Amino acid sequence: MAKKEFNYKGKSIEELKKMSVKEFSRFISSRARRSLMRGMTDEQKKLIEKIELNDRDIKTHARDMVILPMMVGHTIKIYNGKEYVPLTVTEEMLGHFLGEFSLTRRRVGHNAPGVGATRSSSAISVR
Repeated sequence: MAKKEFNYKGKSIEELKKMSVKEFSRFISSRARRSLMRGMTDEQKKLIEKIELNDRDIKTHARDMVILPMMVGHTIKIYNGKEYVPLTVTEEMLGHFLGEFSLTRRRVGHNAPGVGATRSSSAISVR
């Protein structure tokens, strides 16, 4: 069975890569479009430069950067407040923000109560 070719709102990935940022913004959500039309921050411009230079080790704090077609196929390390989380950008991620794929909060894993946490915990011997 042949692999289905990717289309983003009727456009192939090659067509999207040839578009300017302004043309691409017509296909994404209004929140992302507004973010792009306001202009890019210095941090976002540095990220774009590294991607255009095909830099191997791309690290960024720009979690508010919209994923553009030029980023597809690159591995970008996104800072989550503690460490850089590697993200390989795929076609399905177009129009989303980088921060959506690098979670900043962990799941709460509750365990047994500590000593002194409850009245009954004093009855347990501490060795």
